[in-house]
Amino acid sequence: MLRLFKGTGPGVIALIVLTLGALWISAFIDPRMPGLAIYETSSMPLYSIVTHLIGNHPLSGVIFSFMIVTTMIFLITYFNTSVFFINERTFLPAVIYILFSAIYPERQVLNPVLPASLFLMLAVMRVMETYRKPGTAFNFFDAGILLSIGSLFYINVIWFGLLVFIGIALLRTGNIKEPAITVLGLITPYSLLIGLYYVLGKDIGAFLYGISYNLFGASPEYSFSRLTVIVLIIIGLIFIVSIIFLLMQMNSKKIKSRKTFFLLLWALLITLAMYFSLPSVSVEIVWMTGIPASYILAHYFIFARKKILPEIMFSGFFLLIMLLQILYIF
Repeated sequence: MLRLFKGTGPGVIALIVLTLGALWISAFIDPRMPGLAIYETSSMPLYSIVTHLIGNHPLSGVIFSFMIVTTMIFLITYFNTSVFFINERTFLPAVIYILFSAIYPERQVLNPVLPASLFLMLAVMRVMETYRKPGTAFNFFDAGILLSIGSLFYINVIWFGLLVFIGIALLRTGNIKEPAITVLGLITPYSLLIGLYYVLGKDIGAFLYGISYNLFGASPEYSFSRLTVIVLIIIGLIFIVSIIFLLMQMNSKKIKSRKTFFLLLWALLITLAMYFSLPSVSVEIVWMTGIPASYILAHYFIFARKKILPEIMFSGFFLLIMLLQILYIF
């Protein structure tokens, strides 16, 4: 199975399309309205627009989320192709992201985390474009704006502003302008929105309270099924092996590849810190965790010398996700 997905031919693309369809078919068969998470009961402005346009049509919400996931797998593939940090042309990171998108079948509904993840992916790409770029890199301003726009769907993506500053430290020499324009990028959309609220006579205090509530309020606890716990434990073990393998290989990589993986590792740490420290963050963070995790797992599956173990791990991962989906349908 791993050998099939590691290829790059038309047959692999067809296989990826079939996999994506199979892992989202339950959402189309039984489309549901979103639950009572904080981001639903107190929506951020851009997500409020989306929910207003979709209304009480759960199938439209599923189609919207499915289109975002489809866009994400294109961006995930393009990022490796453009930076070439895995040093192999492969669709495997996209396949793994598809698997992550199906871990929680009941969350394959309209949600703000997916569009926010799209802006996070674009911001990471803009940061890496600054590698060896002469002069002041205004990409960091762009990255700040992208994260800020994403936070107007799902507020907690704003914490990835830390990732931009980490990118500056990793990729650039000392330059006070770049941290300054990053902060400017982060605050610009909010400044414009507050100005618009003021002109329209809207309640700015309510908007600021909504931001605070989305950041620090408590989301309902997610009830993990026994199979989901087993799947998460197995994925966690595979992931630990993949990180150890990556760290052992790090010194042999080119500088750009090394810096890219370090940035992805920091992104992973930020998502984990958010999940374990913020009561407003729940399992929906998997859409963001899946971005760095897909590349780290793909790196292990491609370059591990003992081929039988990665094959077993990948096949087990794949089949367990399929099982989660099948049991959810029936």
